[in-house]
Amino acid sequence: MALMTAQEYIDSLRKLNTRVYMFGEKIDNWVDHPMIRPSINCVAMTYALAQDPQYADLMTVKSSLTGHTINRFTHLHQSTEDLMNKVKMQRLLGQKTASCFQRCVGMDAFNSVFSTTYEIDEKYGTHYHENFKKFLTFVQDNDLTVDGAMTDPKGDRSKAPSQQADPDMYVHVVERREDGIVVCGAKCHQTGSINSHWHIFMPTISMGEADKDWAVSFACPTDAEGMYMIYGRQSCDTRKMEADASIDVGNAKFGGQEALVVLDHVFIPNEYIFLNGEYEFAGMIVERFAGYHRQSYGGCKVGVGDTLIGAAALAAEYNGVEKASAVKDKLIEMTHLNETLFCCGIACSAQGFKTKAGNYQIDLLLANVCKQNVTRFPYEIVRLAEDIAGGLMVTMPSQVDFSSDTVVGRNGETIGEICNKFFATREGVSTENRQRIMRFIENLCLGAAAVGYRTESMHGAGSPQAQRIMIARQGNIQGKKQLAKDIAGIKD
Repeated sequence: MALMTAQEYIDSLRKLNTRVYMFGEKIDNWVDHPMIRPSINCVAMTYALAQDPQYADLMTVKSSLTGHTINRFTHLHQSTEDLMNKVKMQRLLGQKTASCFQRCVGMDAFNSVFSTTYEIDEKYGTHYHENFKKFLTFVQDNDLTVDGAMTDPKGDRSKAPSQQADPDMYVHVVERREDGIVVCGAKCHQTGSINSHWHIFMPTISMGEADKDWAVSFACPTDAEGMYMIYGRQSCDTRKMEADASIDVGNAKFGGQEALVVLDHVFIPNEYIFLNGEYEFAGMIVERFAGYHRQSYGGCKVGVGDTLIGAAALAAEYNGVEKASAVKDKLIEMTHLNETLFCCGIACSAQGFKTKAGNYQIDLLLANVCKQNVTRFPYEIVRLAEDIAGGLMVTMPSQVDFSSDTVVGRNGETIGEICNKFFATREGVSTENRQRIMRFIENLCLGAAAVGYRTESMHGAGSPQAQRIMIARQGNIQGKKQLAKDIAGIKD
């Protein structure tokens, strides 16, 4: 099958029997729901750009499995150039959507599961790697969107999976059959889960022998029997359901998506199992996936940052303060921070290496440094954007007020006329354009898009402390101590 178009992708979602719940009710036509559709449009952009010849080098690549041209989001990285092109592709999509385009988690899952299954088979003589290659070939041939599902609810975090009062706090095997396994549990904060055709489930922590039943990785279709999703709320999300709020939404076309994914006795055939009790490899999948996904943030968040910097510059221009030295300095600082993140994403890619399985892994230390910076820099970029925009971005009347014909003035002025009068700005700039840029900044800094930019910068791909643990492991302090001893002439 050829690469899907954006419309073909959207149409393909309609063919699924995905169970989606929101506000306590089942959503039957979730594809066209106003709160969900912007996130679908984001994923559709990954298909649209792959059809555009000017982006072919970034968006498409030849499959290492089949030799066919595929979307890069389904690719196994074959070189450091591939790793760098991944980051550049993610920046491009951030620039085009100003939001989370959701396919990164699946791409990162493909590469981590591919290399890990190879090493499991090497030790145990299992067939997980062949299972995975057949599955990924199917994904590539059909240009599917796959969610990478890793984060479990975790329950009491001081206890291992096998010690939890409720075993469902981590996804686990409840029955082993000759033809497959039955699993229960849930995955939280799942980006793009509803918009995916399939899911890859992975462990979320390293495990011990007592946790064998929780050491499981597999693929299943999004509409598998016993699987359903509860849509996650975002700030200002119900604005999308208002009749006249295209400006108030801030980014009316695009948006991110998270959901709680529940597995209620879901059957997984043997051919889709990639880990089943080999507990010592759970940590390897986690570490590799986290590394790839922390690399991703050096691309996607930078692209979104580009749009926020542009919006802040426009706000300054519309307010008539673009020539002020303080404003110029703030924009310089925002650019400096944003490009530093990009440098980290490129650096950990350029320092990548070939795994035993043949695909390329990023430099884990630099990937964790990249994500550690992402937990900080976007917050400062947001602060500076809010500083430049001014208080109007959070005190402005609604879009309905700006168009209201309700008379309130002594001379018959309407609410709309009053709003347009007092929120007018420099000559040549319409009040509506000022509205639009303020709401766009609000959306990125505080609204629904903040979930995919500011807040996700903190918690996505693991907490800040998770990165610091990996930096401690990869930092080679003992080697650095030896360097000092050698130069200082210290002999033990």
